[in-house]
Amino acid sequence: MELGTIHWYPGHMVKARKMVQENLKLVDVAVELLDARIPISSRNPNIDEILGGKPRITVLNKADLADRAQTEKWKLHFLEERGCPCIPIDSNAGKGINYLISAAQDLAAAVIERLVAKGRKPRPVRLMMVGIPNVGKSSLINRLAGRGSTRTGDRPGMTRGKQWIRVGKGLEMLDTPGILWPKFEDPEVGFRLAVTGAIKDEIINIEQVTIRLIQILAVSEPEKILARYKLEELDEDPSEILRKIGIKRGCLVSGGNVDTLKTAAIVLNEFRGGKIGLFTLDRI
Repeated sequence: MELGTIHWYPGHMVKARKMVQENLKLVDVAVELLDARIPISSRNPNIDEILGGKPRITVLNKADLADRAQTEKWKLHFLEERGCPCIPIDSNAGKGINYLISAAQDLAAAVIERLVAKGRKPRPVRLMMVGIPNVGKSSLINRLAGRGSTRTGDRPGMTRGKQWIRVGKGLEMLDTPGILWPKFEDPEVGFRLAVTGAIKDEIINIEQVTIRLIQILAVSEPEKILARYKLEELDEDPSEILRKIGIKRGCLVSGGNVDTLKTAAIVLNEFRGGKIGLFTLDRI
């Protein structure tokens, strides 16, 4: 699969990086949002350069879809090796949100104290939310704000422009558009971004991506594939597994042939929704 050769760096990505760098001075803490299923693949490799020495919290969103043991290992990794708090959350259900708020207030406490010492009134802690497309930034902000204050969606690139959102009395948050990087050097990174939805489905080969996913799951968690699609056994050829899933799901066209594209879309969507099981593709 040639996902490693994808070049997708539209103009708004360039503007987004510039906007982040220009507005860093306005915030106290950066919140780096990652997909708990792919904590490294969903991490912009340029983010350290972009954020510099700004205090940071790493958030593993969609933890409800990831392998829990792996999430705990990644949490320790970011805390011990990268020196920043790491908080698993489920932004849709609101799990972990209070821990995020507490960590942000702790990191910004010294800044607020210095302002008060200079005779200024205490102000809300100012956060900046950063991350690649479709890791759930808008959903998290909506959960923090308690209302539908920003556009959300399952499609990458929905958030546009700069938005300040008041989060209760103690926090203000600057949302930023997702930032991808110009080229995926590692084909596996491209695959993982595609399979979790960070790359638009329109520019990938859905069938190819799904066959690769089936190949991985058939080795690592075969019982989950068997159970979800009521298969008796798994063929060595992942394309044949896809075909048999299509038969089970009634994805047939004239002549009794399987509509493999439709079947692939079903499997991919069910993986993204956690219906096949909880998986972490970036393992530690």
